[in-house]
Amino acid sequence: MSSAPTPPTVREIADGYAFTGPALDLGAVLLDGTAYPEAPVRIPLGVLNRHGLVAGATGTGKTKTLQLIAEQLSAQGVPVFLADIKGDVSGVAAPGAPSERTASRAAEVGQQWTPQGCPTEFYALGGQGTGIPIRATVTSFGPLLLAKVLDLNETQEASLSLVFHYADGKGLELYDLKDLTAVIAFLTSPEGKEELRTIGGLSAATAGVILRALTVLENEGAGAFFGEPEFDTAELLRTAPDGRGVVSVLELPAVQDRPRLFSTFLMWLLADLYQELPEVGDPDKPKLVFFFDEAHLLFRGASKAFLEAITQTVRLIRSKGVGIFFVTQTPKDVPSEVLAQLGNRVQHALRAFTPDDAKALKATVSTFPRSSYDLGAVLTSLGTGEAVVTVLSEKGAPTPVAVTRLRAPQSLMGPIEPAALQAAVDASALTARYRDAVDRESAYEKLAARAPRPEPAPADAGQADAGPGASGPAEGRGHAPRPEAAKEKEGVGGLLGSLLSNPTVKSFARSAGRQLGQEISRSLFGTSKRRR
Repeated sequence: MSSAPTPPTVREIADGYAFTGPALDLGAVLLDGTAYPEAPVRIPLGVLNRHGLVAGATGTGKTKTLQLIAEQLSAQGVPVFLADIKGDVSGVAAPGAPSERTASRAAEVGQQWTPQGCPTEFYALGGQGTGIPIRATVTSFGPLLLAKVLDLNETQEASLSLVFHYADGKGLELYDLKDLTAVIAFLTSPEGKEELRTIGGLSAATAGVILRALTVLENEGAGAFFGEPEFDTAELLRTAPDGRGVVSVLELPAVQDRPRLFSTFLMWLLADLYQELPEVGDPDKPKLVFFFDEAHLLFRGASKAFLEAITQTVRLIRSKGVGIFFVTQTPKDVPSEVLAQLGNRVQHALRAFTPDDAKALKATVSTFPRSSYDLGAVLTSLGTGEAVVTVLSEKGAPTPVAVTRLRAPQSLMGPIEPAALQAAVDASALTARYRDAVDRESAYEKLAARAPRPEPAPADAGQADAGPGASGPAEGRGHAPRPEAAKEKEGVGGLLGSLLSNPTVKSFARSAGRQLGQEISRSLFGTSKRRR
């Protein structure tokens, strides 16, 4: 912290960050090793739906930057989603621990540091972890995202889309992996041979490849991620009774050895939010800010169709009031079409130990607006908790490039105790709603019952033949009311109150009510046409 007059360069940069509306405080301008608290570096709250990038080498402070932004968003009433890859973000729920280092940093940047945690919900994919389980039905997940999880090539991806289209048309619900496996197994069986021919473009060999990939995925334990009750992404948009935004932390350490799976699941959350949320244009503050950690895992090995879908989702979801921050090591990890849409940048230090590192450094420098800095030298000399920043102003123009000493998070910089995390999950109202998996009648049961079932009596013909080979009314059977005697077997007792409070029925009602939305999502991801 300096008592000397503010240099003209610092004053010029500070003028570019002198916003009139609400903003998040990142830190203070840093020049020649000195921080100038009279020159704060900030991000206007209203431009956070223009997306952003937090990048930097390992150990340079990216996680603390996420925490700093997340807790300020929460304080402003904005919900936040954080993916916790390494298990060190859970501390956002607890007040920080005072220390000499924290006090020194706060004094340097003019921060009034007060320990404070955020209202937090903890989640885990498929319940693999302590958090509240997040599951998706296979139908909702869609063929394009599933193809990436299965590591299919583009031809196999297109074939999987045909299988989904076939199941939709025949009223075969795809809730979990065994449902999809059953449909593909049927299509490759002698009984389903004629049905396979009607699809067009799906060979028996390709169907076999997909079937084997599904078997491997199931054997790896990924079946727990698919099923019901499906997670309602509206849970991510909640605020606490005191008006602060709820921070949703998704635990991923238990599945970090399956990056393709969890990164694609994060994309599903975004796609689901896109189809559910109404258009709001440019609100005064975002409805949600979504931090996509280890973003390079999402793009690595992605098909052309998948990359186009991501680009379009990022472009369109901002009008739904959702901001996305990609977090990775260098900007080159993000495709240029996506990078061009990220208006807010926090770039931590980069290393240049190898020719590839030097190339990445040069590429990073080229993505910043022109400035008086020698960014190549600056980016390799930044300390931990320092970054090069440029954001969008309230008018949508880029701010001056500012080398910044960042503020210290006010929440705990590290994981909370396992007992505290477990207590938070146990106390959540969402635990009872999503904890227990449910297995309703769907494609697997319908196809299993079809082969051995004797020819039904004429009076029961309308309800017996639920298989894909049915003729005439079978196309619409997925939308017909279920006969009460045969289908109301899940313990709801016929009472309206019981129905409305039952998580299974809620999930079913949501799935049915969202069918149109699912078609829109599939259209967005290039896998099927909107039919209604």
